[in-house]
Amino acid sequence: MSKPIIAIVGPTASGKTALGIEIAKRHSGEIICADSRTVYKGMDIGTAKPTAEERAEVPHHLLDVVTPDQVFTASEFQNLARDAISDIESRGKLAIIVGGTGLYVDAVLYDYNFPPENQKLRAEVKALSKTELQERARELEIELNGSDFNNPLRLARAIETVGQPKGKSALRPQALVIGLDINRPELEKRIRARITQMLKAGFMAEVNELLAKYGSDAPGLNGIGYRAFAKEQATKDAVEEFVRGDLNLAKRQMTWFKRNGDIHWVESPAEGLKLAEEFLSSRGIA
Repeated sequence: MSKPIIAIVGPTASGKTALGIEIAKRHSGEIICADSRTVYKGMDIGTAKPTAEERAEVPHHLLDVVTPDQVFTASEFQNLARDAISDIESRGKLAIIVGGTGLYVDAVLYDYNFPPENQKLRAEVKALSKTELQERARELEIELNGSDFNNPLRLARAIETVGQPKGKSALRPQALVIGLDINRPELEKRIRARITQMLKAGFMAEVNELLAKYGSDAPGLNGIGYRAFAKEQATKDAVEEFVRGDLNLAKRQMTWFKRNGDIHWVESPAEGLKLAEEFLSSRGIA
């Protein structure tokens, strides 16, 4: 029998982590991080990874899973998340999924059935240049947004999975999905403040260290902030590119999540907390 589970989704910098931690502290919960960047080791500052203090307060799962030079898939996330949920629930704790990577969240909540990986095709695709990947995507009539069309990793993954539909079940029983919908001016303000804090915390040193160790072509370093600061050593220009990139990311994230009728949208973490309290209370969880 399924046990209650909470998922918190929404755009970058919307306050998901803080809300997840507050719910976890109140209800003996543990957090599963559903983020395609925080899975990478060493990418701490630029991914706004939960701090050591936050992790000491509440256990977090699926952080620091692979190194930035490795490819990590939604299927791998799904398997690890399932194991984490089983472990958390076996100890009588509440599992809380927190993250903005929609495919990761949905893979768990809707029990996606991913097609088996084709290693031969993966090797063939890996050998293609970005221009060749783009041409192959056109030939296969794959629809991608501008960002994905210029991202070799996403191009490759789209080509590998074309024509291979993902089986999808109904929403996992006993699940509450909370979505944080923050207005754009406030979101931009939060993003700018977060980037300022990242720079104070040593983000540029982190970028340079990772580039020296893994190179600019490492899959993990294709993230918005790392890409901006690797290319632009003029801090002001890099910051503006980082802000634009995060705002565009937020727009894509909301496009994904807004298609989901199972999400309960709130405009503040306080509203989200109230919703979670009511959900857990109705199931006898104090």
